[in-house]
Amino acid sequence: MAPTSKVTKAQEEQDFQAMGWKKSKELGSGHFAKVWMATRESDGQEAAVKVIEKPRTQAKKKLVENEHKILTTIQHEYCVQCYDAFETDDRLYLFMELMKGGELFDRIVDQGHFTELMAQDVVYKLLDALKYMHGKGIAHRDLKPENMLMTDKTAPDAKCKITDFGLSKFFDEQSSLMKTPCGTPGYIAPEVLHMRGYDAKCDIWSFGVIVYILLCGFPPFYADNDAQLFEKIKRGDFQFLKPYWDPISDEAKDFVRKMLVTDPTKRKSAAELMEHPWLAKQHTAAADEALAAAAGDLSITNKDGTNLSTSEQYPKTKTQFKKLKGAFLAVWVAQMSTPRPEGQ
Repeated sequence: MAPTSKVTKAQEEQDFQAMGWKKSKELGSGHFAKVWMATRESDGQEAAVKVIEKPRTQAKKKLVENEHKILTTIQHEYCVQCYDAFETDDRLYLFMELMKGGELFDRIVDQGHFTELMAQDVVYKLLDALKYMHGKGIAHRDLKPENMLMTDKTAPDAKCKITDFGLSKFFDEQSSLMKTPCGTPGYIAPEVLHMRGYDAKCDIWSFGVIVYILLCGFPPFYADNDAQLFEKIKRGDFQFLKPYWDPISDEAKDFVRKMLVTDPTKRKSAAELMEHPWLAKQHTAAADEALAAAAGDLSITNKDGTNLSTSEQYPKTKTQFKKLKGAFLAVWVAQMSTPRPEGQ
């Protein structure tokens, strides 16, 4: 049961004003939190403000403190940005980048087309974010399409960012493995299901499931119920089904295989995957850009996008996947009737 808040609506609005922000409409709500749109009075910057009522139990307090610490630690182009964080006796206010573009998959369906080259670009950038997070000792632990949001709905240069760090955790390579089972059915790694401890490689598995879906339009693991689904995940029982995977390159299939390895000690890291042949063009382009920037030949500006997600539930998957499958299959049918360029 959610705690009863002693903070009135008027007091909450006073908190916003004291912090230099003006609250507007509600964007969403969960068990312990609400998300509001707000505008910073000093410069007009919009934000999604996650207002978390401080839990009464120590375990839940620790989760809230952990999310706060992680959000204020992460600074990466493809991770949602936390502009400000304020704390009162009763609540924690997290002022997050406002992600106006919705979910990555919704964007793909709206566009009506998605190519393997597009997938390579998105995957490389999000892998770079995972590499950064893992390098900071942070495991996300709940990667799924709903937690990959677009900065803008229509802009051609809109960015896809990893969001919702409510289940994320700092890990220490010198200490014991993480043991708390968490994640979302369909994306959860086999070692998490075995409940013998796991590390940040659980994120690589989850991302592998997402990459599989990006490339064909449906998930690698599916069953009539969670028990059957979990058994398939534990066995790593997936296939590249014909004809849906016929147009996809062998390099892409190999890339997915290296992510969906049931033994986490044999699963590639984010850093290793970024050097996989499937991402060779993106890797070279990123290296060239870094060299140019270091030489002062390239001016890189961080354009403001927008913000937060709340993964309270795992929604509408069957309906969403049906939409996706239809959109993707239309693309692949068109592509199968067109000669493939060399190297694609």
